[in-house]
Amino acid sequence: MKQFLALILLLSATLPGLADHHLENRVYELRTYYANEGKLEALHARFRDHTCSIFEKHGIKNVGYWVPVENKGNKLIYLVSYPSRKARERSWQAFFQDPSWTAAYKNSIKDGKLVSKVTRQFLKATDYSPKLNIEAQKPERLFELRTYTTNEGKLVDINKRFRDHTCKLFTKHGITNVLYCNHMKDEKGAATTLTYLIAHKDQESRNASFAAFVKDPAWQAVRKVSNKNGPILVKKGVKSVQLRAVDYSPLK
Repeated sequence: MKQFLALILLLSATLPGLADHHLENRVYELRTYYANEGKLEALHARFRDHTCSIFEKHGIKNVGYWVPVENKGNKLIYLVSYPSRKARERSWQAFFQDPSWTAAYKNSIKDGKLVSKVTRQFLKATDYSPKLNIEAQKPERLFELRTYTTNEGKLVDINKRFRDHTCKLFTKHGITNVLYCNHMKDEKGAATTLTYLIAHKDQESRNASFAAFVKDPAWQAVRKVSNKNGPILVKKGVKSVQLRAVDYSPLK
């Protein structure tokens, strides 16, 4: 028995699949900041010069920071992660109590508050989500944040469709799978929402990839079969936001 346990420990330390599963079992938080008029650049400066490094200091993992390609709402959208929800609460408490943050915050709002509203969502990676590689590629990519809302009881079906078919077809047509998440159980819409992040070479590539994907006979067959017992998604159940990574984003 001791030899068996030793073997398991050795495999956990040496086999990428086992190690990655442990590392990827994290809580993600997707946050959207709505900057006040004329304050978006100051908000970027605060994150670039202060917030991101203070986050890391207190165990908040910076994943990616983006602005929508069409940013009429003056939004900053970013993704961070933690080992657990409890760890998240400890990290934010320490962050808010950090004198470095207090000073940076007070200095940044001396001419008016930067943010009018903040929204957040807590997410967990699905079992088919690829290992998240937080890397800055060159040239920088076009990202796309997509949210699917299913009919009641159909979340398992949309996950199955992505697990068994869609992700592979995306790859076939040049779409990079980055992260697939379901909302945590205490989140609104947790039983009916899939949120995922994909990447493209550029806008032209994005349009060409989706055009080829939609016309693919394999996708058409899968879609037909998966909806045979009723539509998986609600009417207008797909929302998409195209994103551009900011200069201080770890993921580009």
